[in-house]
Amino acid sequence: MILFHGSPQVVREPRILIPNRTLDYGTGFYTTTSEKQAYDWALRRVSGEQCGYVNIFEFDEVVAAELKRLDFANPPGEEWVDFVYANRNQRGFTHDNDLVYGPVANDRVYAAFALYEQGLLSKQELIAELKTYKLIDQMVFHTEEALQCLTFMEAKEVKL
Repeated sequence: MILFHGSPQVVREPRILIPNRTLDYGTGFYTTTSEKQAYDWALRRVSGEQCGYVNIFEFDEVVAAELKRLDFANPPGEEWVDFVYANRNQRGFTHDNDLVYGPVANDRVYAAFALYEQGLLSKQELIAELKTYKLIDQMVFHTEEALQCLTFMEAKEVKL
């Protein structure tokens, strides 16, 4: 399987970095099967004359089969809502998965999720809303063992 990672730099050796903000699937190395999604991620993180990169990796599914993995359905359901909510709102929340795979919360999802967080939508109303969206996927690598499943292939430069 081919996975993409959008970044302001070439990432030959993926690392798990502590983010400066809360992320839907927690701390990890974020990838997607969508080259366009990675392209958009790269452009969000650069400005002006800078360029970004879509880093392309081969994912070894045979090695990954030995790891602990959490997969969410698309469209997402209650388990996804609870997991994302915990990652975004419970300080110190952790899990023991090596890999987490499921839908990306795009801008429309962020808006709906914010209404849920504010108590303006129930969980069931949020899930019903999410079912109307076409969501891209993401695979997040949470451990060093999981990162061993990735082999860097190339990086494509992208500009604003």
